[in-house]
Amino acid sequence: MLYTNLNHIESAEEHAKILEENENVMVICGRMGPMCIPVYGIAEELEKEYEHVKFYDMEFDIPDARVIRDLPEVRGFMGIPFTIYYKNGKVVKATSSIQTQEQITTILDEEFGAP
Repeated sequence: MLYTNLNHIESAEEHAKILEENENVMVICGRMGPMCIPVYGIAEELEKEYEHVKFYDMEFDIPDARVIRDLPEVRGFMGIPFTIYYKNGKVVKATSSIQTQEQITTILDEEFGAP
């Protein structure tokens, strides 16, 4: 279990349902490590501002996280977290490792529109 204030995705079925029911989704797939924790914190802050985006986390090591680990967009990623941005159920952007708030808001604005 990830100890964040984000909504958690705990299964592949739940992941699929979230993508089906929401237009703009950001999923951070990681652990409670030094490269991941800052990204969770940024997402927790931005969640209040970007009301048109749904923010989630998913534990990297659970078997069902294969829905993220096996994406072609993450092939070659060397660090976690994997942060995946979905628009209408399709991956529009994927990043790995630590990101700054500016990097994340730039992606959110480009892919989903500014708040």
